[in-house]
Amino acid sequence: MSSKSKPLPDLPPRPRNWMPLWLGLCLIILHWISNDLEFSVASVVLNIHHIGEYLSRYTSPDFSELPKYLLLMGETLAIAFWGTLITFILSIILAPLAAKNLSPHPILYRISRELLNLWRAIPDVILALIFVSALGLGPFPGVLALGIHMAGVLGKFFADSMERVEPGIYQTLQSTGASLTQIIAFAAIPSIFQEIIGYTLYTFDRNVRMATVLGLVGAGGIGVELEKKMGFFQYERSAAILIVILFSIILIDYLSAFIRRIFN
Repeated sequence: MSSKSKPLPDLPPRPRNWMPLWLGLCLIILHWISNDLEFSVASVVLNIHHIGEYLSRYTSPDFSELPKYLLLMGETLAIAFWGTLITFILSIILAPLAAKNLSPHPILYRISRELLNLWRAIPDVILALIFVSALGLGPFPGVLALGIHMAGVLGKFFADSMERVEPGIYQTLQSTGASLTQIIAFAAIPSIFQEIIGYTLYTFDRNVRMATVLGLVGAGGIGVELEKKMGFFQYERSAAILIVILFSIILIDYLSAFIRRIFN
């Protein structure tokens, strides 16, 4: 007795290819953005020789004032260091209060979070302009601007890292009657020690570059000298300053990598 074979089920419908639609939407958005920013590829192509001619003015660096540049670069590094130190202190203090699993009260948690958000929301260039207006020209306004702005960034990094720590680590100390300070010192900070080192070194590296920019608004350091040289169209000396800045950033990058290897 032969049994009839069951017919095979129909193949599922072919999935729709949404790629052309998404690609078209992206092109429309890019076109809209380029129009809003008045960006023109044709203008860049047609004026590429002007860009090349301008950059060619920096091809003969003049190092006749190198000792002065090195001294000002040292001042920039000092601004970045003290700004990073202020950032680190504020972040270590506020991060546990801004971590939901460590903050002693929801209101204190919310205040700490919003304070970090406020500091992070105000660009350090704006803070530098405010402090320069209030305190006068010099490195101190730059230190305060870097320290306060980056405290909002670094404090959030630390708080988020403390929230990701295994709850049992905190609960073990809490069961022994440890205070909040002891929990932070012996559980929270040791658990995120690698993140603290990495984020702090990144902050210092970033602050060195930003300290140069803040010098353009009168906050001290080598940026002030760079602004003067470029303002007087002294391109050769401007090129020398840029090279000093570049080599300083490279050395700091190698130093940061060395410190990370020590603590790994």
